[in-house]
Amino acid sequence: MFSRINFISGLPRSGSTLLAAILRQNPRIHAAMTSPVGQVFGASLSAMGAENEFAVFFKEEQKRHILRGIFEGYYAHLDERAVVFDTNRVWTSRLSALCQLFPDLKMICCVRNPAWIMDSIELLIRRNAFDVSRIFVTPQERATVYSRAEALLNQNRMIGFSWSALREAYFGAEADRMLLVDYDILASRPKECIDLIYNFIGEEPYPHDFENVSYEAQDFDMQLVAPGLHTVTGKVEFRPRRTILPPDLFKRCQDLIFWDKNKDTKAYAIVNQPIVTESP
Repeated sequence: MFSRINFISGLPRSGSTLLAAILRQNPRIHAAMTSPVGQVFGASLSAMGAENEFAVFFKEEQKRHILRGIFEGYYAHLDERAVVFDTNRVWTSRLSALCQLFPDLKMICCVRNPAWIMDSIELLIRRNAFDVSRIFVTPQERATVYSRAEALLNQNRMIGFSWSALREAYFGAEADRMLLVDYDILASRPKECIDLIYNFIGEEPYPHDFENVSYEAQDFDMQLVAPGLHTVTGKVEFRPRRTILPPDLFKRCQDLIFWDKNKDTKAYAIVNQPIVTESP
């Protein structure tokens, strides 16, 4: 099964796949792209909720056993010494429940300037210009960069939901379980960043090879019609470039940053300033 479970969550296009690709080099750690456990977890909660006429039969302890059993069943094939990192953007919205199921959990939340998140998605869309991505639902959503941004920033969609869930957890009672990791720092200073992550989760450091990091999920990306969405290959490095977003849209997205200067939280962070130097 596993000895311990942690979580990777946060914003899309912010380094969660890169982080998992690095961590999985350590033979003790199991990490990958977004898993289906988050969706099964949510569906199980709903099935045991008020809309089910048999909900009265589910006692609190039974709910805990069932929900914890989802993780135990999904990762039953792993070595009992394994440290699991389950990845899903939904986890920040489930932090309170997760802390009750796994009292020693840590959650790594990948963040990035939302303007560059939108830019990254737009770059992917334009690179695959002859594909009709399932990231967008209707032709109207796909029409222009503005309609695409409006769709993704909706509170129920890729960026809007993850931003809202992250903000909820960031100011919540369990925020001290969170470590925010800025993509720019992970990409430009990977060894320092990973060492701090190991310190935060209480694991011994591992000699990672940052010159050769690889991971891909072609089947998943192809069913979204978004080739390259979860592909990591080669050296970990930061590659600056000009944005392809219009200036007004870039500013609108950039104004969504809330974690760079706010002190009203117990969360830890590896962001522009300051960098966390010791575990809680």
